[in-house]
Amino acid sequence: MIDFFLSQYKNASTLQITLEFLAFVFGIISVFCAKKENIWVYPTGLISTTITVYLLYKASYFGDMTMNFYYSIMSIYGWYKWSAKSQQVELNITKTNNNEKTIGLFLFFLTIVITYLVYKYFHYTLEIPNYIDIFTSGIFFTAMWYMALKKIENWTLWIIGDVIAVPLFAYRGLGMLSLQYIIFTILAVLAYIEWKKILNKNQLK
Repeated sequence: MIDFFLSQYKNASTLQITLEFLAFVFGIISVFCAKKENIWVYPTGLISTTITVYLLYKASYFGDMTMNFYYSIMSIYGWYKWSAKSQQVELNITKTNNNEKTIGLFLFFLTIVITYLVYKYFHYTLEIPNYIDIFTSGIFFTAMWYMALKKIENWTLWIIGDVIAVPLFAYRGLGMLSLQYIIFTILAVLAYIEWKKILNKNQLK
């Protein structure tokens, strides 16, 4: 497996390797902060997604590039929502209500349509990995919105999307990002467990 990851970087520039490593590190820090309900999830995540936008643009993966651009915007939104200045009352971990589930479903399909149109705009020939990319884009964008609202379902969506993304990035030759999503999956499972405990504790109050 180590040889598999290393072989993907034989012809990579020092700049690409450095940027991918920085995106990897800040992405892991961001998810760890999210697990702990720490607001630093957003500034660290913003660094990771901004770098990833550039890397994916250079690799011509326009669907993922668009999604990471969205993530950057949602990081700013989430940063505001989690900040003390924006809150009339404390933002606690909760479950989604029916209205939020409907909005989430709408965002999921809207993101799929937008990501598909982005591919078409760049006249990109769609193959199976691209359709998988389009599907996971819908999952991840909805997860970002739920995270900004501190809805526990965000972790369920992250787990599903991360599991799909691991082989997708490996197939594309982005070994470090594939490894990152393996770690993301583990952290997302642990975060769900931790948030679930907090949610149950809050419901008993």
